Amino acid sequence: MSQCTKRTSLLNYTQQFKSSFITKRFNSVAAKEVLKQEVVTKPVVAYWLYFNAAMVFSIVVVGGLTRLTESGLSITEWNVISGMKPPRSEAEWEEEFEKYKQYPEYKILNRHMTINEFKTIFYWEWSHRMIGRFIGASFIIPGLYFASRGHMSKRVAKQTFGITALMGFQGFMGWYMVKSGLSDALMKEPGAVPRVSQYRLTAHLATAIAIYGSTIFVAADIMRQNKIASGAYPKSVASMINNPVLKRFRIATHALGGLMLLTVFSGGLVAGLDAGLIYNEFPFMGEGIVPPKDELWSDKYTKPKDGGKWRNLLENPTTVQFDHRTLAETTATLTTILWLYSRRLPLPKNVRIATNTMMGAVAVQITLGISTLIYMVPIELAAAHQAGALALLTSNFWLIHALRRVPL
Repeated sequence: MSQCTKRTSLLNYTQQFKSSFITKRFNSVAAKEVLKQEVVTKPVVAYWLYFNAAMVFSIVVVGGLTRLTESGLSITEWNVISGMKPPRSEAEWEEEFEKYKQYPEYKILNRHMTINEFKTIFYWEWSHRMIGRFIGASFIIPGLYFASRGHMSKRVAKQTFGITALMGFQGFMGWYMVKSGLSDALMKEPGAVPRVSQYRLTAHLATAIAIYGSTIFVAADIMRQNKIASGAYPKSVASMINNPVLKRFRIATHALGGLMLLTVFSGGLVAGLDAGLIYNEFPFMGEGIVPPKDELWSDKYTKPKDGGKWRNLLENPTTVQFDHRTLAETTATLTTILWLYSRRLPLPKNVRIATNTMMGAVAVQITLGISTLIYMVPIELAAAHQAGALALLTSNFWLIHALRRVPL
């Protein structure tokens, strides 16, 4: 073979190699772009999650009303399917009323209750359970559809499955809570008040908030990812959010959220113990800001193996109310400080609005809390106070998410 022929052959081989390399590289990049497009969850999934979050908000409020109207123990059985149908005939109502009469709440508190009065508390509890069933169905059925149609990324599918599992656990927690108020052991305790365990009530509330918060964050993430993928997310906003100067503000926002959650959970203990019905004044508790020491740390709530009086923090209505007041006042003070600090920072419009909303929400919530206390827990104010707590948490969730770094 001549030298010229060898040179030509080598040149052809080199060109083929370059062409093959470029083609493979192009196909690899194209495949990555396609994959990137496939993993972005469709906005309709976010709208669906926001709808379910709104339903969870509503069931928390209805649950509070069920507690305030002392209706939670009116249905003494848990039947997922047959329990959907309320009594229709007088005979069915009499049968349901007879079941209720077998338990401590009727025997101790409601021996003079009429069947029409029973119907009122029955429908409160029945409505609460039906909303729960509706939320379960509206989460599972559309969720399966979206997943089967490829509208969700694998990550979002796993997240929604986790939330669905948490909903199943919440159903169990609801019945576990109700069972604590149906125990015959209450009949043997001198001065016992038939009501659900404050521990189980607070756990039930905590699970509801976990479902609500998770749903909000997943939905917000989907909307942000869609904006990033489509190039609609403003780079100027991303630049401001990623600014290192916001690091302390971001950490403080998370810490404040933890304090808000702790305050809400202490409110669950207050509700479970009816602790809002004592010391109906503000800012004093009796003759001072702090109630007497022997009342705060009473021996009445200690048990032989406790090794201290810590149980007062969870079971003594006076201590529980004092703790809730202190946590609420601390939350309001720190929120105000954070809001004042935010005025000095270069915040995007969305973050600024979220911060202002949180400040407004805490002002309304403190007003509702004090009003609920001094008017001795009227149902309307108490329900508004519970809704206000969830609204305040929502504003904090919004702020936390709005401050998340943007990977651009």
